[in-house]
Order: sequence, then C-alpha cells, then structure tokens
Amino acid sequence: MIRTPLRPLARILRAREKGENPDAIEAENRAQRHAEIQERARGSARTRLFFMSCAFAAAFCTVGLKMGVLASSHPAEPRVQTSGAQIISQRADITDRQGRVLATNLLTHSLYAHPHQMVDPQGAAKALVGIFPDLSLERLQKDFTGKRTFVWIKKKISPEQMQAVHDIGEPGLLFGPREMRLYPNGHIASHILGGATFGKEGVADAEVVGVAGVEKAFDRWLRDPANDGAPLSLSLDLTVQAAMEEVLGNGMKVMNAKGATGILMEVKTGEIVAMASLPDFDPNDRPRPLLKGDPSDSPLFNRAVQGQYELGSTFKIFPVAQAIDLKLVSPTTMINGKSPLRIGKYLISEFNGHQYGAQISVADIIAKSSNVGTVRVAQLLGPERQKDFLERLGLFEPTPIEMSEAPTGKPLVPQRWPAVTSATVAFGHGLAASPLHLASAYATIANGGKRVRPTLIHDRSRREGEQVLSASAAHTAMQLLRQVVTRGTARSADVPGYEVAGKTGTADKPRPTGGYYKNKVVATFASAFPVSDPRYVLVVSLDEPSAGLAGGGESRTAGMTVAPVAGEMIRRVAPLLGLRPSTETQLPTVERPLPDGLKLVSN
Repeated sequence: MIRTPLRPLARILRAREKGENPDAIEAENRAQRHAEIQERARGSARTRLFFMSCAFAAAFCTVGLKMGVLASSHPAEPRVQTSGAQIISQRADITDRQGRVLATNLLTHSLYAHPHQMVDPQGAAKALVGIFPDLSLERLQKDFTGKRTFVWIKKKISPEQMQAVHDIGEPGLLFGPREMRLYPNGHIASHILGGATFGKEGVADAEVVGVAGVEKAFDRWLRDPANDGAPLSLSLDLTVQAAMEEVLGNGMKVMNAKGATGILMEVKTGEIVAMASLPDFDPNDRPRPLLKGDPSDSPLFNRAVQGQYELGSTFKIFPVAQAIDLKLVSPTTMINGKSPLRIGKYLISEFNGHQYGAQISVADIIAKSSNVGTVRVAQLLGPERQKDFLERLGLFEPTPIEMSEAPTGKPLVPQRWPAVTSATVAFGHGLAASPLHLASAYATIANGGKRVRPTLIHDRSRREGEQVLSASAAHTAMQLLRQVVTRGTARSADVPGYEVAGKTGTADKPRPTGGYYKNKVVATFASAFPVSDPRYVLVVSLDEPSAGLAGGGESRTAGMTVAPVAGEMIRRVAPLLGLRPSTETQLPTVERPLPDGLKLVSN
C-alpha cells in the first residue's frame, strides 16, 4: 500500500502561489488517512465476527444434534464384551502351606432379561420373585414392561436356581456363563483372604477382582496369565487356623468379650501360621462396610492388622531387655520399688495399689508386672534410647504384611517424648499398635534379637533381619518371660511340656473424647514356645473381656481372661504343629532375688 504524503510538494507550492495556508493541506491529508485506517479496522472486525458466528453456530448445531440423538435412544445396558476390551476371567487359586485350597473358581451362570422378547412379563416377574425372594416384584414389573431392552437380574445363580428359572419357560430370560470366586472353608481365614467381586463383565463372561486382604494385595498376580495357573501358596496352615478360630471363639463367649484376636507366627521366618479376628464373616457373602459408628464394630474390621491398641504390660519386657543389653541391669539387680512414683505432676502406681516393697529385682518386675519398677528401668535408658529401640523393633511403622489393609494399621506414636511419655510407654500406655506389631516384636526377642518381619507367603527367600538386641540379652529376656508363666501373672497359660514364656497386659481403653474407661479394657497375652528353642510366637487379645469369679464378682485382668484362652490354644495347636511335649524339671518357686551369678534358665 502506497501512503499519500501529508505535505505533497506540488500542492504546497501552488498554495503558496495563491496565498493559501499550506497547513490546511496537511490537515486534509491527515484526516483522509485516519478515515482509511478506521475503514480497514471495521472490515477486519466484521470478518472476525463472521467467522466466530459460524463457529458458534456449528458448535450449537453439533450439541443440539447429539442431545436429540440421546433423547431419542434407549438406555444401553452391558450386553457383550467389546472387541479390544478383553475380559480376563481366569484367576489363580489360593492355597495353604500344605496345598489345601482356600480360594478357587467355580463355573456358574448369570441371569438377565430381554423384555422385548418376553411373552408374559408380569408372570415372569412373579415367578422370579418366588425363586429369588430378595428381588422386588414392583421393580421387575416396571423393568419388564418399560422401554428397557436389557435388564440384569442376578450376577450369579446356583444350578438349582438356574433350573427353576428354566422351568418358567420364558424366552426373554437368558443365562450367561461366568466364573465366580468360591471360598470352600466359609468363615475360616476370612480376614486374610478378604474377598472378591466382579469387575468388567458382559453377559458371556466376567472379570473377578479382589476387594480386600490378599485377594486385593495380589490381585494383579492372581490374574496374570503368565503364571500359568500356579496357585498362590500362603503360609497359613488350614488345620491350625481352624483350631485357633474355634478356641478363640469359645474364649470370646466365655469371657464375654466384644472381639478377639489371635496370631501364631514362626519365629525364624516370620511366616503367619494362623491369624484370626472375631467377629468374622463369610467371604462368599461379604457384608457391606459400616458407613458410620465405630469401625471395629464391623465384622470386616481386622483387629489383628488394623486394630490400634494400647497393649499394656506386654511392653514391659522391652525396656528391661534393652537395659540388660546395655548392661545397665541384670535379672538380679534390685530396683527401687516404692509406690507411687511421682513424675512431674503425675503419679505412677501399681495395679490395685499393690506394694512390692522398697526393693524389687528385675526378674520380679517382669514376673509380678510392676509398673513402678518398669518405669525405674526406663529412666535408666532415657527417652531417646528407649524411643530408638522401639522404632528398631518396628513399632513406629505399618507392618509389611501382604494385605491391602496393612497401611491402615500404622501405630499411633506420641509426637513428643517427655519423661512422663517415656514412663507410660514403658508399661504399654500412650503408644497404640496392632497385635501383629506385638507379635513381630516378641518374635524378634525369641529369634535371638534378630528382627523378624511378618509375612503371609510360604517358603519365600528373605534376607536375615538386622540385630536389634544381642543374643545373650534376648535369651535372658525369654527366661524372664518364662517366669511370668511359672510363678507370675500368667500361670493359667502354662501348658506342661511346651515351656511357654509370655507376658500378660491389661490396658484401659481410651475414650473417644479423652481419658479412659474404668470398666473397659483390652487384655493381651504375648508368648513364645518352647522357651528352650523358641519356634512359635502366639499373641491372643480380647476386647472388653469380663471373667466371672468363683466367689462372685468379675475380673478383667489378662491373667484371668486371656491367659487361660491362650493356654488352651497352645494345648490344641502345639500337637498340630508337630511339637512333642518335653519333660520339664519343676524347680522351687523363687520369690526372692536370685543370688549374684545365678543365671535364669528354663525350668
């Protein structure tokens, strides 16, 4: 574009010859230039508006057309699998360590309807309600007589139900083959297995996916065709698991407990031989989760893994074992036992106001379960060393157990660790952990001080755990725990021939609003056997137990409630584990400090 000069020379000269003002020529040309610029801008704006209007019109027409198509079409239901979206229905079995089936697949059928093919929709609806009482007659009649072309009726039916539907003779009722997950042992090991449901599904096939437990944790492995159908072998022993659940259930009833937990673990490998949480459920008919209230009230709640409890006096062996390892005390060391013990504004006293004298030996601190004596030992350690030891035992992190619920069982650890926290944690208050954490910690002591991590997988190669405690200190700690059973608070857990060593713990339950209940406790017994060569750790816990006393009244202490249940469990499962009872020489009960130099040995 050629721009016109604002002051063309020829016109300027002519204007001067005529006596006119040359500036008028510049003003005229400037006005003309501005007018041309404005005209070009208006043209460009008109062009842009035109194209924008066309784009909006096209978009509006597209949306309107799509809405019209959707409004005129019928709702589509899942009918068949689409090409390119293959449904993997194969799922590997789950077995125990002996190869016995815990979870497998069963060929079944689904039931669906094509209402437009029905001869008598009303009659078919009534007949189906007679076969499946949980169905709604009103809903079926509405679906069968409406505009729907496909209706799911049942995702899985039994052969008897299939035959009954077939006898209706309605051509619009159709069956589709599929596999369902079957748990042949019902309630046994329900929390470990978890359960499964249908994922992607069509009328001719369905994908089975895990929803909890090992079914969810190993979901990808169980569905991987590359495994060529190899089963997932768990460390459980079905026979031992069934025995544990039977004894635990009976003990829960006799002790009037709200819930119960049992864990049996191999000391050397950390393999879980049996683990139960009551109340339980049938994974073949998994209940719905609770949407409000206390999660532990649901049978789906796994107390062994998800439960976070203050485990009481079962913790007392930890500061004592650490102090022995650091050579701060020995079993015969005398500790100031005067009660109560003041720490700041708090008083630490013995259970029921017991007085164990001005001096008490370390051996008696464990056997008699002295709160004050344990706190005195913890004070020798100091908060930092105590905290570090508990952390190395794995009591500050979720257990690595192969279950989808494991991350939810992270212990509740105090953010600050002042002197009073160090004192209360020493006897099992102020730090909440799961029974599985406790079993792992006791297994570490029983394993000569080498860290033990729990696992549900059988015969898997694993690295040796780090040395948390010296072998000599761990051995001495086991002997102290043996005395708890022979002459201390857990005598009702003693099983002749199996050298049981363990510790009772009774902890008041905390209120949700703060403070503690006066009449609600968690009673726990943590043990290992046989003490001369520890092979198994057993932890049993009862939630809110109450045992009737012979002379009237009731007791909630672990020695009166959970210890006899644990003793009966050991009596039942030890022979199943292949343990032969040994002949023990019973030594006289030692109620006084042991002479210097005398080692504590198994009785």
